[in-house]
Parts: sequence; structure tokens; C-alpha cells
Amino acid sequence: MRPALVTDSNSQIPAELAERFDVRVVPIPVVVNGTDYLEGVDLDADGFYALFADGAPEVSTSQPSPGAFVEVYEQCLADGYDEIVSIHVGESLSRTLNSARVAAGLVDATVHLVDTGTGSFGVSCCVWTAGEILQVGGSAAEAIAAAEKIADELYHVTALGAANLVSQRVAYERGDMDGIDVLRGGPGGSFASVGAARSVEEICDLMAATMHLDGEPIRVALGIADESAMAYYAGLESRLGQRDDVVEIVRYRIGPSVGAFTGLGTAGGFWYRT
Repeated sequence: MRPALVTDSNSQIPAELAERFDVRVVPIPVVVNGTDYLEGVDLDADGFYALFADGAPEVSTSQPSPGAFVEVYEQCLADGYDEIVSIHVGESLSRTLNSARVAAGLVDATVHLVDTGTGSFGVSCCVWTAGEILQVGGSAAEAIAAAEKIADELYHVTALGAANLVSQRVAYERGDMDGIDVLRGGPGGSFASVGAARSVEEICDLMAATMHLDGEPIRVALGIADESAMAYYAGLESRLGQRDDVVEIVRYRIGPSVGAFTGLGTAGGFWYRT
């Protein structure tokens, strides 16, 4: 039997990919206005952003307990797996991997831990790649090597508060504000603005133009926070879908463990070479 595949909910992995590769997800604890939740279990993206109705809530996140990992690893064993590839949010960003490490020593299975060095859907890009390797009979070592390679080559783009332009609640004028910055990140922690936009169309144009690797085939993931940013799914898909270099596009939601830091109205995406 091929190794089991595990990640944490900071990966923002959508049901489509989790089902495709039979990925087990360990939920991240989130505290909103003093109430404890588990991401993806009793608080999804819609439920989280609904809590912003009366203003931005107080939100904090923490790592899952070792016991939460033991529970998932034991379920893998019960399902017949004796080897597990466990891919997680970067250790520099969260202590999630430390909990996984403790849990790995408490179960009768070979657990391979992968520090992606990234967060949000960047983790899912690594899971996606590892899942493809395992699905065709590849070994755990091959899957890990592929995931780590993707982790070193990921690109992402983000526009915080992009929904302000959808609703036209905020009017930007040159001289006072240039608009909403579109930010691109890449290997080695590089991060820079690729321009400012004052309309949905401009943001979509900037994002789509940024999401490329000089004509090489790429996979793309598009994410939004709440429903107010829904226009970015359609706008970006229409632009990217016309290109020969885009092999596949998936959608994901920016859930509580990431939305706690990015807030309402955010739109963005990740891409990597196939």
C-alpha cells in the first residue's frame, strides 16, 4: 500500500484535492473573541468571515496538539497504512511541525515530516505534487523530494482588501492613494509590489500578468477570503484559461488560520511549474 498523506488545515486544501489524493487534514485551533474553534471542523471560511459583521474580531491561532496528530496518524494505521508522509506549514511560521514530530514518536508507523517553509496554499502545492507521485506508485522518498523541490520554487500573488474595489466602497484618486497594491512573492522569500490597481479589472490584469514562468507550463491556485471577493475567481479564470501555459486551475478559500492575518476581501493565488 502506498504511504498515507497528511497535512494541516493551514494548507487551505480544498475538498477537491483532499479527495483526489486521500489527504488527511489536522485542524488548526483558532480563537475568535474568546471562543475556541477548529479550522475546517466547526469553523469554515464562511463562518469565520460572518464573525466580521460587527467589526473585526479578536483572532488568534495556535498549533494543533500532539494528540491531534496522534489521532490522525492512528487512523492511517487503522486504514492499513504503515508509512505516512506528513507535509506542513513552515516551522519558521508555526509550531505545528513540532507537534507532528512529538506525535510521530508516539505511533507505530514510519512518519516522514516535511517542512515546506511556506504557509497557506503553498503547503497544498507541495501536497498536490507529493500526491501525484504517490498516486502513480512513487515512493515516500520520491514524493518528499518532489514536495521539497516545489517548496523552493513556489510563487504567490496577493491583493489585500481587494473587495473594496468590487463594492466601490473606497474611491482612490491619484495623488492621495494609487490604489490597492498587488504583491508578488517567490523563492528565497522575495517579496515586492508589481503595481497598484484602482479597479477589479486592473487587479485581475496585474495578477494574471504576474502568474507566469516565462512560458513554462504551470499549475495555478486561486484563493479568495469572503464572498465579497468572488469576482476575482471569474476574472482571473477568464484570463488564465485562455493561456496555453496554464495546465490546471483550482480554487481555494482563505480560511481562518490565514484570514486571521489577511482579513476581509483578500484575493490571491499560487503557481508553480509542472
